[in-house]
Amino acid sequence: MTPKMKTWIAGTTAMAGIALAGGALAQDDPVTIGITQNNVGVDSYQTTYEQAFVDAAAANPNVETVVLDAGGDVARQIAQIQDLIQQRVDAIIIWPTNGNAVVPAVRQAHQAGIPVVITNSNIAEEGMDFIAAFSGPDNITQGAYSAELMCEALAEEGQDPAEASGQIVQISGQPGYTTAIERQKGFEDRLAEACPGVEIMETQPGDWNREKSQRVMEAFLTKYDTIDGVYSGDDNMGVGALNAAKAAGRADEMAFIGATNFAVGYEAMERGEYYGSIYQSPVDDAEAALQTALDVLAGEDVPKLNYFETPKITQENMTEFSKPVF
Repeated sequence: MTPKMKTWIAGTTAMAGIALAGGALAQDDPVTIGITQNNVGVDSYQTTYEQAFVDAAAANPNVETVVLDAGGDVARQIAQIQDLIQQRVDAIIIWPTNGNAVVPAVRQAHQAGIPVVITNSNIAEEGMDFIAAFSGPDNITQGAYSAELMCEALAEEGQDPAEASGQIVQISGQPGYTTAIERQKGFEDRLAEACPGVEIMETQPGDWNREKSQRVMEAFLTKYDTIDGVYSGDDNMGVGALNAAKAAGRADEMAFIGATNFAVGYEAMERGEYYGSIYQSPVDDAEAALQTALDVLAGEDVPKLNYFETPKITQENMTEFSKPVF
């Protein structure tokens, strides 16, 4: 798929140390941008992201895109990156399937003079020297925000959240996936600081999948007589956990905290079944990645880390936010 798109460079950002074969491109020069995504079919966030990217691209007649999806397969994504290098695209956007595994392929793009923008989930530290920029959410901060929400949710009425106590379980994302690693680290580190009386009894991966997360939660419910709270790395998994608890008649016993507020999480908040999440827009995510790549190609001074805001959302303030479309 190679939809045409109109360049809408509208800010000042830059090449961040990448040596392009022909130097910075003029604003109206034709360019080709390739994107390889993680796994569009795994959840509605990634599906919405892809559509938003294509829609943003459609406004730019000076730009062609090559839109690819790795289907969650690391080897396929590496092959896609190498193919884009062979095609001599002007820039490559990568949503990594695995932040460590893609480093050698990203190095190859760097050596070929093709700037790489990492989107949504960052590359491993050893790959940072080979990218032009990262564009996406600050997942460490998201995890920390979720920990603060858990402290608030478990605090007794009138109690300082720092004095909250309880026993919780955690459902993490896809193992090896940077977003999953960072959200878990942000949550665990901040929870220990913000309310040390709250104990994480066990963590199991839900792989960003609602059905798998429901099965993980069913196992937790069998194993633990008391669960005061559940933290899930995104709302898709969080609602899977909620569904398991509801089926077992135990949902009222616990607080559910998520991230990347999905429509199903928003609806569960409306029903009073879900305490809080972190608001994140796949449309903002996609548009920011495209704009960052265009700015890099224009030779603008792009910061290495380009984060967009992802505020806390709870039952108390949810009317300030639009219901997610994913």
